Amino acid sequence: MASLASLIESYLNSLMSESGKKLIEIQRNELAEKFNCAPSQINYVLTTRFTIARGYTVESRRGGGGYVRIERVPLNTGEIDLIAEIVDLVDDSISERGAVAILTRLLEEGIITHREAALINSVILRNVLRIGQPARNQLRANIIKSVLITLFKNQNK
Repeated sequence: MASLASLIESYLNSLMSESGKKLIEIQRNELAEKFNCAPSQINYVLTTRFTIARGYTVESRRGGGGYVRIERVPLNTGEIDLIAEIVDLVDDSISERGAVAILTRLLEEGIITHREAALINSVILRNVLRIGQPARNQLRANIIKSVLITLFKNQNK
């Protein structure tokens, strides 16, 4: 059975799909009532599942007329813009979760194939990079940037 966080994420994604837009506005309290949970659980989903690495921005206004606005942000498709965007997201260090989120987004956007995502994922896993922190996250960042930059440069050849 899916976790509550996964159910909420799926529900929000379905709302976005049904609306035909890349933006939805919801009431945090109404959503919490629908899933019979605390508003803090909604916050958890928003901060862990709707991140910029996964292609979303979240804007929140608290209070009586408060809302949560979730917007799907498309990647720039120009090669230079895409490379710069990924280098910014990865920075000098990235967790396994963050790297997987970037790969998932690139896969969803059709920028990399399932095979490419699987290959990249296989070399950035914790059990493959058997060194301590923070070196592991730094090495993962270098690997992911290098592989993706090489991949994007070679797509046009």
